Amino acid sequence: MGLVDRYANLVAGRRAWVVLLAVVAAGVLIMGLAGSNDSSGQGPKSLPASAESARVGAAAGQFPGGDTAAVVLVATRADGSALGAQDLAAVDAAADRMRSNTGDRDPAVVSPDRQAALVSVPVPAALDGFALSDRVKSLRALAQRDAPPQLVFQVTGGPAFGADIAESFAGANVLLLVVTALVVMVLLIATYRSPVLWLVPLSVVALADRVATAVGTGLSPLTGLAFDGSTSGITSVLVFGAGTNYALLLVSRYRDELHHNDSHRDALRAAVRRAAPAILASNATVVIALLTLLLAVLPNTRSLGAFAAAGLLVALVFVLFALPPALALCGRKVFWPFVPRVDGRDEAQAGAWYSVARRVVARPAAVAVPVLALLLLCASGLLVTKVGLAHTEQFRVRAESVDGLHSLAAHFPSGTSDPAIVLATTDTAATVQQVLDHSAGVSRARVTGESGTGLTRWSVVLDAPPASGQAFATIEQLRGELRAIPDSQAQVGGSDAQALDTRNAARHDQALVIPLILAVILAVLLVLLRALPAALVLVTVTVVSALAALGLGSMVSDHVFGFPALDTNVPLFGFLFLVALGVDYTIFLVVRAREEAEQHGTVEGMVRAVASTGAVITSAGVVLAAVFCVLGVLPLITLTQLGIVVGIGILLDTFVVRTVAVPALFAVLGDRIWWPTVQHCDHSPEGEPKPAAVR
Repeated sequence: MGLVDRYANLVAGRRAWVVLLAVVAAGVLIMGLAGSNDSSGQGPKSLPASAESARVGAAAGQFPGGDTAAVVLVATRADGSALGAQDLAAVDAAADRMRSNTGDRDPAVVSPDRQAALVSVPVPAALDGFALSDRVKSLRALAQRDAPPQLVFQVTGGPAFGADIAESFAGANVLLLVVTALVVMVLLIATYRSPVLWLVPLSVVALADRVATAVGTGLSPLTGLAFDGSTSGITSVLVFGAGTNYALLLVSRYRDELHHNDSHRDALRAAVRRAAPAILASNATVVIALLTLLLAVLPNTRSLGAFAAAGLLVALVFVLFALPPALALCGRKVFWPFVPRVDGRDEAQAGAWYSVARRVVARPAAVAVPVLALLLLCASGLLVTKVGLAHTEQFRVRAESVDGLHSLAAHFPSGTSDPAIVLATTDTAATVQQVLDHSAGVSRARVTGESGTGLTRWSVVLDAPPASGQAFATIEQLRGELRAIPDSQAQVGGSDAQALDTRNAARHDQALVIPLILAVILAVLLVLLRALPAALVLVTVTVVSALAALGLGSMVSDHVFGFPALDTNVPLFGFLFLVALGVDYTIFLVVRAREEAEQHGTVEGMVRAVASTGAVITSAGVVLAAVFCVLGVLPLITLTQLGIVVGIGILLDTFVVRTVAVPALFAVLGDRIWWPTVQHCDHSPEGEPKPAAVR
């Protein structure tokens, strides 16, 4: 008895309840030991520690006041008129309330048009997450207390921006979980048309999601990676989506086997034996692809790779070791009111997908060419896609920090709200100051402190909108000019430099990780199928489909939702999920096609495979696309865009690639698709191919 047979007997036998109890008990124990996720209120951390701007930030503690950061109070009149003496006095009073016992009493700075004023208020630099959110909310309340009705106060700046991110995630992951569970519930009920059956897979996957969150929480301090709100949300979506897909495949095969077995346990054993290898191969592909993200330099990318991979392994364990025992305990009546009876029905020769596949293979070239042309046309949208969101463009919800930045930009030089930071050796300070004074794009540069280690710090106001192409060009220019000063050890940091370094790191990660993902998927398909042409065709069509989804998704993001650009993380994450998850359906389909080809030949085997798996692939694709679209309930444009791109891509994969393009290409190549494992393919006198022998 082989390993797969022993496994099938374990999870479908009379003592399967012991396995179910052990898995549930282990999950509860893990949740109890891990505790709560304290970092869920944090936004994604996307700045590499090795970046120049990160080194500047790390050196802040060497300077007086380096343990503090500054929020900015912006004051304008509600009617847009100039500020008077009483208004400025009220601004100073609000600043005094906010500063409390800090001892800082600098007066407000008035804009050149006298329609706005700003005051800096120090806050501890160590605050982050919900602690930072609470402090900023307190400062905003102090500013508004006793404020004259004619004045509009807004608290902005770097800490306020971080606080608004934390606040926007408050309760968001709970909402994400609830909406995801409701979406999966509705789709499972629609798929199975049973008021009972949906409870079993949904309960298993929901418990897997909670255990995956606990695993991520426990791994975070061990790995040094942040399991933040964004990573937690995406991991939940992956666990629910992939876990439900695995469950659909297993339950679908179980239902097929019930038409041929009197014993529901025998049917379940047969279903598990045939479905488990495909589920395992699919999971291994996605997990290995996710682990390639550990080679990235962006911290949030590495975090997603580690925690999403761990989450999918948890989903695999629950689907393979908890779902079959649960089904075994329920029996065939769990499908009520449409209980499968023993009638010998062959699902591979009936249904809408059988008709579709039969028409596709009748004229495969006439189908494949226009389908591939359509995908390439969608992919062309990438040629006009703008990539990179500024800080002020990342929220999908209203944020006071963003409104405050807009108010500042309307009345002060563009970079006033968030100056760049320059560090250089004190011995070269005079030369550095001269370079800064004469650099194009610099409005003002002033020394703000000296450290005890021989460094001087400058605050540099740029004449460019934050995180714009003009600001990036100025940062790169400054870095080049300052490095040319001998022994200056000059470094440029600040928010604009951080955004530039993040963009460059994202480009590095795309160039490194995307080829690795493709190599991993090709290797898995070669091992699974032992057929070089099949693996190459499947990887190629999956890549074309992913590019089409990115192109079409970027156009929808721009023209339908009005988002200004794709975030820097979306191309890599979108490509990863589309290619890796798209291979899920490839494996479900082609493993069945290879199985059928042993008895019916390549073309007929593909027709039977499409007929057999069409319904489950369609259901799984709709579920996965809907689950990714649920990312739209989270507050960041990045996650909404990821949901749009992946949702579109999964639907393309489900209804176009797996059910039309792949069968057409297999029919065009015929038995050559399985090279070198095909032995021969004889033909009947009428010219119809006989079954091909596939090793």
